[in-house]
Amino acid sequence: MRRGIMPSAPDYTNAALVMGLVNLLWVFIVLWAAFGLPAVLAAGFGLDRLIVWLANRR
Repeated sequence: MRRGIMPSAPDYTNAALVMGLVNLLWVFIVLWAAFGLPAVLAAGFGLDRLIVWLANRR
């Protein structure tokens, strides 16, 4: 295999963020259907605390 000038890798950041949002939404919808709004609120609050904790570790 020849090594030469290789093209840059495509940037999939936007696609990953959109798919993350889609997955988050369907998980919330399933939680809401199975356990009700309090479960969705608790999961959202837990995710918020996790994100804040990870941001403070930096």
